[in-house]
Amino acid sequence: MEQEKVAPAVAVARIDNETLELIQKAQEADLADHQLTIRQALSKYKKAVFWAMLLSTSLIMEGFDLIIITSFYGQTQFQQRFGELQPDGTKIITASWQSILSNMSLVGQLIGLSVNMWAQDRFGARHTMMFFMAWMTAAIFIPVFASSLPVLTVGEIICGISWGVFQTLSTSFASEVVPTVLRAYVTAWVCMMWGMGQLIGSGTVRGVVNVSGDWGWRLPFCLQWIWPVPLFFAAYFSPESPWNAVRRNKQDLARKSLRRLRDQSTTSDSDIDATLAYITHITNLEIAETAGASIFECFRGINRRRTEINCVVWAAQILCGNAILNYAVTFLQQAGFSEVQSFNLSISLSACYLVGGVLSWFLMARLGRATLYMGGLAFMFVCLVTIGALGFRNNNQANLAIGILLVVSTLCNMTTVGPVCYPIVAETPSGRLRYKTLTIGRFVYNLTGIFSNSVTPRMIQPTAWGWGAKCGLFYAGTNLLCNIWCWFRLPETKGRAFGEIDILFENHVPARKFKYTKADQFAQSAEEVQRVESSKKAEIQHNEIV
Repeated sequence: MEQEKVAPAVAVARIDNETLELIQKAQEADLADHQLTIRQALSKYKKAVFWAMLLSTSLIMEGFDLIIITSFYGQTQFQQRFGELQPDGTKIITASWQSILSNMSLVGQLIGLSVNMWAQDRFGARHTMMFFMAWMTAAIFIPVFASSLPVLTVGEIICGISWGVFQTLSTSFASEVVPTVLRAYVTAWVCMMWGMGQLIGSGTVRGVVNVSGDWGWRLPFCLQWIWPVPLFFAAYFSPESPWNAVRRNKQDLARKSLRRLRDQSTTSDSDIDATLAYITHITNLEIAETAGASIFECFRGINRRRTEINCVVWAAQILCGNAILNYAVTFLQQAGFSEVQSFNLSISLSACYLVGGVLSWFLMARLGRATLYMGGLAFMFVCLVTIGALGFRNNNQANLAIGILLVVSTLCNMTTVGPVCYPIVAETPSGRLRYKTLTIGRFVYNLTGIFSNSVTPRMIQPTAWGWGAKCGLFYAGTNLLCNIWCWFRLPETKGRAFGEIDILFENHVPARKFKYTKADQFAQSAEEVQRVESSKKAEIQHNEIV
């Protein structure tokens, strides 16, 4: 397809020699960034990759809590401690309490997202993470020593605040400290760490099956203390995001961070100056576009489209059918699996998060973001329709097929929709509004999660709606709607620098043309440079004549 070419839509005022030098250095940095191979980038930016991956482990805690809470709904010890007595003499966690417990951590996360939107812009990633790691250390006491479901609910809210902070902080930090060619890998790693938390949580719940009494559910909560203290010190010693430092007008801090994020043996002072110039240049363009940068700017002009993409891509994480996977233990038990069998299969489902994440690294390099995302939705749609159809049959063969399809669907989700979401939401916002746009998108994700946590237990629970596996048909419908939206609205951002993505949005390039449109982020600047140089030559010639 023939390439179209677009340039910055923001008018550039007459610039002085200092600004011209800045732009020329920025062009050098952009050219060097695009010429990097994966091997070269890993060699030169291994420190940046290390810090991005290390701080992303903060998401393990959220994934861990999600899986243990939903698994506890089918755990005998938890049911005996907190369940309601049924006419047949058994105790269960009712669908209403399942919804409340699952939703309250999301409510806390909504608070945390709002706090992080302000805190990260004001204090930077390091200090924000350090504060909320200390917060998390204290908050864990509440669920560990909870004496009732209402107390446990409060604990989930308090813990959820810190998880909400980590959700967007880890993604934005990872996307800003590495070069373009590595961005998809480190942001997908964020999702893998969330999956790692689920895998550890699944193994923990399975491991305490035979632990009698309250320690059967308290011990998994206690294990959450493993993470906050080491990650507090990791944040203390980590460099700040250079993009964040420039946005806070801390040029010296940005320069220091750039040095710490690169291999010193292959980095010169001119490399640092060029990269800093590029960050400053793009930030200046974004300031011209979004002066003030209040949260309302996310819903105005071209930023409305960027916010829409973030919101739908986040929400599709749940609406694609992942909501069923989060309730795998109770879902499998209602489908006919025993308690131990459901916990064993839950471990297999959680392992798919890591296997799928690694596979996504190779597929994203070949297929890009949008193609892989939509392909995953399409495959999951087929799985969900089949699971829903099997829900009309009640025999061992159907139950086995449902279990297999859940594993296959989870592997597909974590190879495509799950990890691909993270580079998309990190790349599509403007830099100046990145934290705010990410927060709004994750806010919508959590609201969607509250909806899902309110209806999914009722769909599965026989004492409520009793749909069982038939709920697969409901999520097949929401999956299809998401995929239709993606076809018309989801752009391909593979291999694009932040400045190029800004220009494509500024020029209202349709989603289907993003991949084939050439973006020159220095077009107007180059013209200005040429004009000034021509003016200088004319002045020199005039002086020689005189």
